[in-house]
Amino acid sequence: MQDLIVTLRSISREFVALLQSLKLPTPILTQLQKFLDNVNIVPGQVVDLLMSTIESTMEEKIAILNAVDLKERITKAVELMTRQIHVLKISQKVHDNVEGKLNKKQREFYLREQLAAIKEELGEKDSGDDDELAIIENRLAEANLPPEVQKAADRELKKLKKMQPASSEYSVIRNYLDWLGDLPWSKSTEDILDVERARKQLNDDHYGLEKVKRRILEYLAVSKLQQMKGDVRGPILCLVGPPGVGKTSLGRSIAAALDRKFHRISLGGVWDESEIRGHRRTYVGALPGRIIQGLKKCEVNNPVFLLDEIDKIGSRGHHGDPSAAFLEVLDPEQNSTFTDHYLNVPFDLSKVLFIATANSLDTIPAPLLDRMELITIPGYTYAEKLAIATNHLLPKQVRLHGLTEANIQITPEALLKVATGYTRESGVRQLEREIGSLVRAKAVEYAEVYEKSSASATSSDIPENPSGYQPLIGIQDVEVILGQEKYINEVTARAAVPGVVTGMAYNGVGGGILFIEVTQMPGKGNLQLTGSLGDVIKESAQIALSWVKSQGYKIGLTTSPGQNVMEKTDVHLHMPSGATPKDGPSAGIAMVCALVSMFSNQTVPSTTAMTGEFTLRGLVMPVGGIKEKVIAAHRAGVRKIIMPLRNQKDVVSDVPANVREDIEFCYASTIWDVLREAFEGRATVHTPTVASAGIDSRL
Repeated sequence: MQDLIVTLRSISREFVALLQSLKLPTPILTQLQKFLDNVNIVPGQVVDLLMSTIESTMEEKIAILNAVDLKERITKAVELMTRQIHVLKISQKVHDNVEGKLNKKQREFYLREQLAAIKEELGEKDSGDDDELAIIENRLAEANLPPEVQKAADRELKKLKKMQPASSEYSVIRNYLDWLGDLPWSKSTEDILDVERARKQLNDDHYGLEKVKRRILEYLAVSKLQQMKGDVRGPILCLVGPPGVGKTSLGRSIAAALDRKFHRISLGGVWDESEIRGHRRTYVGALPGRIIQGLKKCEVNNPVFLLDEIDKIGSRGHHGDPSAAFLEVLDPEQNSTFTDHYLNVPFDLSKVLFIATANSLDTIPAPLLDRMELITIPGYTYAEKLAIATNHLLPKQVRLHGLTEANIQITPEALLKVATGYTRESGVRQLEREIGSLVRAKAVEYAEVYEKSSASATSSDIPENPSGYQPLIGIQDVEVILGQEKYINEVTARAAVPGVVTGMAYNGVGGGILFIEVTQMPGKGNLQLTGSLGDVIKESAQIALSWVKSQGYKIGLTTSPGQNVMEKTDVHLHMPSGATPKDGPSAGIAMVCALVSMFSNQTVPSTTAMTGEFTLRGLVMPVGGIKEKVIAAHRAGVRKIIMPLRNQKDVVSDVPANVREDIEFCYASTIWDVLREAFEGRATVHTPTVASAGIDSRL
């Protein structure tokens, strides 16, 4: 019996020691220790106290109470105490292991939770408006997300609530939800569908450009008629023209006419597809593409997007093909479900009015070109440049240089001299620079006179134009300020020489004229071609020479039908400006005339220009770029143009009336018509095999 009592006391002390390691309240442990150390205590009372302290089932407690014999009660109590001690030791071991594995972030999390609980008890819990998750939920609710987007947002928000703010994934999801909440899913501006107001706005901002203006007014009219249906899709326009004709500024004017937000995306040098479609969220620092970024900046889903310099976009590379990314953006049938890689949910772009600009169509892929409505903006005539300079460029430069319209006036003759003698371009950028030089010269003169006047009088007594200041710039002042003329009429400056003919060319920056020079020398009948010529234009030269050789007798170049005009002669054909590459078939008839002029020693007037493709059978085929070529020829001083009969409609519909009045147009269907008009009947022509069709029309 005594051994059982000793065992009970020993187990009791071990039990108290374990309780101390668990850091229970000290007063409780002290009283328990005093009770157990009391030598006068009855062992049965120790059993009753310990049984009320340890974990045990109801049956076990009843069994202790039913044990009347003290020896039996102590034995059962020792068994239950031993079991409890083992449980406490195992719990202590598990606790130590877990405590060792807790890292710094977990400790911070627990501390924050405890801090939040303390604040809640003190009534200092943060309000819902300041809670980060509550703010995100409110923003997503206000964004009026489509069902599919709302589903994705709810899924990501559910993940976010389970994450620790210190987690790296937390910031990724947070940024993603911020983008979803900031995008204008249902926000749009109301179009001002006033056709007359839009026409006035476009006319005030730009001179000419009738095709573009007509297309925008058509869109406005259709939108007005279908406003009730709400299914009007924005057109996708591509403005093609040389630099400086106002393509970019036209986009701003269109946005102002429609009362829409405007956003410009510069595509020059963009080589990465992700610039358009965005990066996937798996990458560090991922962002949406420029389309989605522009929509966020505009804060509406129906802005005017100007895709500037779409022809300068990079080609296929190891970062993907950015032009291929535009196939979905610029397709009205697909862009209603445009999916950015970052968002990974569809966004409706059908309400956006896309306007692309380009200088040339050669570098734009055919599938992308097929998705856009092309509107060609040709170069300006001198009359148009004069109107633009008077109404737009001069007032702008006067305002930028601190003067008023009363301080400077430039006569129309002086402006025209600047346009003709100091610029040679399709647009008006260089013209604006030269006008700026005139204005600056007058600004210096005005400042000097003003300083002299202010030295002898108060500022209130000085008139708007002080004495000694001349605000008018005449034609004689232009050369004094700008120096000698930089350009002269290339055609009128040349004398007519046998073997030299004026041709017409067109490239990505507008039209121009080119001279074709032919000479002969003793040789073996070879043809030499120089002037950076491409394969097509070389073939045209071969065709022209072959036709001239085959028709030498009929043209009057040989005395008998079988004689070879190049029997002991080599021919050299050259096109000046050798550093400029040249190609295309449109110089065919000009080459024939140059060869005939050289062999017959007859001249073609230098003010006569021509363009047209030539076949081996003597037919004259139509060519492109008529308006640009004619305007450039008019700018260079040409007064007579020979072109294919099938291009007559292009002259009537596209060439300005004032240019048509200054130039005589001759239309030819065969090469015989060309020769008769070029040499004005001076070349000897025997009876030709192909009947001459004569001049079909002349304006």
